[in-house]
Amino acid sequence: MDRTQGQVDPAEPSSGPARVVTLTAGDFTLTVNPVDGSEIEPLRPGAERARPRRRDAAGRAARDTAARPPVLPGAPASARLTPAREEERARLVRLLSHGRSVRLTGPSGSGRSGLLDAVAADCAGVAPDGVVRLSGYGQQQPGELLHALYAAVYEAPDERPLRPDREELLARVREIGAVVLLDDLEMGGAALDELLRATPECAYLLAATPDTKAPSDASHLEEVFLGGLGRAESVEFLEAGVGRALTEEETAWAGDLRFASEGLPLRFVQAAALLRQRDELNGTRGGDEDEEPGVFEERPRDAAFVPLPTLAEGAAPAELLASRVSESARAVLRIACALGGELPHHAHLPALVGDTHADAAVAELLGCGLLTPVGTRYRLASGVARQLEEVGYGDPAAEEARTAARHYAWWTGHASVTPERVAAEADAVLAALAGADVVAAVLLARTAAPAFAASLHWEAWERVLRSGAEAARKAGEVAEQAYFHHELGVLALCEGRLERARAELEASIGLKGALADKRGTVAGRRALALVTDREAAGAAAVSPPLRLAPPVGGAVALAAPGPVAALGPAVPVAATGPTVPVALAAPVGPRASEAVTAVVPARRDAPANLAEVFAEPFPMSLKPSPAPALAPPVAARPVAGSRKRTVLLAAAGALTVAALGTVVALAVGSGDEETTPAGPGPKVSSTTPDVPAAGTDTAGEPGGNDSAGDPADPAGAGADSGAVTEAEPGATTPGEGADAPTPGVSRGAGAKPSGGGTPSRKPPVVPPKTSPVASPPTTSTSPSSSPSASVTPTATPTPTTSVSAPTATGTGTGT
Repeated sequence: MDRTQGQVDPAEPSSGPARVVTLTAGDFTLTVNPVDGSEIEPLRPGAERARPRRRDAAGRAARDTAARPPVLPGAPASARLTPAREEERARLVRLLSHGRSVRLTGPSGSGRSGLLDAVAADCAGVAPDGVVRLSGYGQQQPGELLHALYAAVYEAPDERPLRPDREELLARVREIGAVVLLDDLEMGGAALDELLRATPECAYLLAATPDTKAPSDASHLEEVFLGGLGRAESVEFLEAGVGRALTEEETAWAGDLRFASEGLPLRFVQAAALLRQRDELNGTRGGDEDEEPGVFEERPRDAAFVPLPTLAEGAAPAELLASRVSESARAVLRIACALGGELPHHAHLPALVGDTHADAAVAELLGCGLLTPVGTRYRLASGVARQLEEVGYGDPAAEEARTAARHYAWWTGHASVTPERVAAEADAVLAALAGADVVAAVLLARTAAPAFAASLHWEAWERVLRSGAEAARKAGEVAEQAYFHHELGVLALCEGRLERARAELEASIGLKGALADKRGTVAGRRALALVTDREAAGAAAVSPPLRLAPPVGGAVALAAPGPVAALGPAVPVAATGPTVPVALAAPVGPRASEAVTAVVPARRDAPANLAEVFAEPFPMSLKPSPAPALAPPVAARPVAGSRKRTVLLAAAGALTVAALGTVVALAVGSGDEETTPAGPGPKVSSTTPDVPAAGTDTAGEPGGNDSAGDPADPAGAGADSGAVTEAEPGATTPGEGADAPTPGVSRGAGAKPSGGGTPSRKPPVVPPKTSPVASPPTTSTSPSSSPSASVTPTATPTPTTSVSAPTATGTGTGT
């Protein structure tokens, strides 16, 4: 592997030269720098990725050895299958030889791992790529499993590590033909279907528990259920573990244990360990008859015979077994409980326990059935952690986790430790990181993250980076938090998650800017520039070209420039007002030689047309406004162009018609002036609003209602003097006409309308007996031809409730 020596940060304690690893990840060259952070750049134009080659026989042998748990010191334990398991073994080998994939289902402790070992030995020469052993413990997505399968079959042609992108990964694993033994499967459904579809030339043996999600019906997997042992098989299995024949009492005890444990082989492995410990204790005390008991050892002088364990102790034997092992083994159990059941490699145990012979404790615990192999490591067997925590083995968990975290922080950062060895301890490192305090967690994550990145174990890399970022935030370490966010952004960029990469890199740049870290800011901006380039390239790749298509029925198309629609006929707004031409745009369709272009949006979440853009601000189902009484209804016709223009023109036309009608109506009714009788009599209140007519000036020009500037009133008295005013030709007043007579004004039979400049007297207007609100104006013409009408006011005051001052009611007769 290409490792060069880098510089050591003077702020950090010197622990050897830093490892700088350069690897190829898809289309990028990634330089993992533990000091300043990873640097990423695209592959150079002249550099071509070498084609990976398949492993030969020697490479496959080395791969199989690395996939097994480490060999423990001492004599290896012999694994022997019962006759029932031999039949299942032959059935599995037969199915795999025919290329069928099998799902082996059994509870924890049913012997699935031992059966997989036996099947692996029989299927060595079945497939061209041999047998590949994988562990699905903690794997919920098929991505890392596919990368592990790729690394097991292919190897890089040069010394530089290679992690392919998704397209190349799928292309390579599709060519793999192997028997894949996947133990501790934890996924099912669509995720399992994706794994099976990606590798059509592989035959799988999937070992799972009954609570694992079931596969879909389209997976076409053979189901094999692994049950418990029978009575005769359990006795035979127990005798093989003890190494002697069982007594009648022990045989009966074994039958009761089988009923309580449903015949799980793990319980009989633990029961065999209990019987061996009992034989050792009873035999030792019986063989020392010449030596006085209690002289050299602290044991009772009256040694009692150790009876058989009870049925409860046989069903949950962890406490009893742990009490009879060595002190180093009990210390190892406390460490395993602190790490959530994960057991460090036996080479770390002397440093963690403080005993030079602590590495032998793993074989002792494995023989007792307290440990079980999982992938390339060991962990506590099913139910053991819970049983030990109930009796106090989990009390020093915080101290043990902190000790393990500090030990792994030193070990992972040492220059002599290869990234592959760190990747093999990934689960123990992550468990120590989860249980340690924030200071130890930041230190461990800072040293372990570059090793996981260089070993291509990127799922562990992401998990340790996220844990480190959270621990740095809690500890207030801004510089470390910026480093973790930068690494998360680089990881997301390598995996093609551009939105996540942008968010992480922007957070890192902000933190480094606050620290005035110029070098780190520049590195972050370079990576962010790559994100921007990839986003632009991705948008250009998925954007379809514009295409000519006819407009969809019901949708508004963008028409090419054409002739403007002609204006419609002039529509009179009011009977007495001017005529207003209303633009009624006729739909103009495309000519035969013109093409209508429908724009296809580049983004998938963009609206398809302008109608969807303005759907909320301008709803398409508009309710027509009530037209004014004096304006005839205008038939709306569709306007060529966009729907937005149609809605806006219709709304503008309706508002114009309503406004002009209101103004003209007010101008018609504004000729009435407020008239008050002369003298000390009460004043008359008028309800006609003092609004100037359209086209007049409020300063008293002709046509207005200001009597001070009227040439017919030279004295300027107006309504206050009670003088007679001159009515305009053609002007009408509210309340006049045969249809709506004005209260207090009567006309004779010979009454004629005023005109021709003859002076006339304005009649007083009595407000309604409701609230003083102006009534809607009405226009009418009098049928009489009298040039004027005289009004004789009366002095009889009539109080009303609509005004505060008393009003005068006038009556008159026409002359």
